[in-house]
Amino acid sequence: MKLFPGLLFCSLVLGVSGQWYSFVSEAAQGAWDMWRAYSDMREANYKNSDKYFHARGNYDAAQRGPGGAWAAKVISDARENSQRITGHGAEDSKADQAANEWGRSGKDPNHFRPAGLPDKY
Repeated sequence: MKLFPGLLFCSLVLGVSGQWYSFVSEAAQGAWDMWRAYSDMREANYKNSDKYFHARGNYDAAQRGPGGAWAAKVISDARENSQRITGHGAEDSKADQAANEWGRSGKDPNHFRPAGLPDKY
């Protein structure tokens, strides 16, 4: 599903049609949160930190509201599904999804933070 029609559809289904602009704004901000976590993960290039960044991106996005949580789920699912299709570790993908759900549910992403990861992240 394309992004804009998907946002519009979900806003109607979720019953926020009177405030669709809020849902769209939350989704855009949530997508930005996911991008920032991905960029930080690439910049940090720190061993065993990917689950932390997965949880953090999903947590930050979900804190935006229903639109952010929706964007986090769509982005996370798309990434993990693409990994499965290309054959890149089903077990790792399953662990990533667990970290994604942990963050989206509002639980502390620091649960996955590896020792020694710089405070910047």
